[in-house]
Amino acid sequence: MRPEDIREFVRRQPFQPFRITLTDGRAYDVLHPDLAMVGRSIVAVGLPRPGDTEAIYDRLVTVAILHIMQIKPILSGAPPANGTG
Repeated sequence: MRPEDIREFVRRQPFQPFRITLTDGRAYDVLHPDLAMVGRSIVAVGLPRPGDTEAIYDRLVTVAILHIMQIKPILSGAPPANGTG
């Protein structure tokens, strides 16, 4: 996975929420483009409080791009991930 690949998901217009799945099975949902910051080797993902609709994070996790196995759009009705495997 390249940083440019991830940035493409963040910048997509119109934005569609997406899920980052890691090699260890953990997954994090990016629900708003303001909640992901892509670097050369990591992605910082802001996790809002459950049920919060604002683009303000409650918790911040950093994910090594090396460990990102897959990025997929979140289908409506899909259960939230945010750290679960």
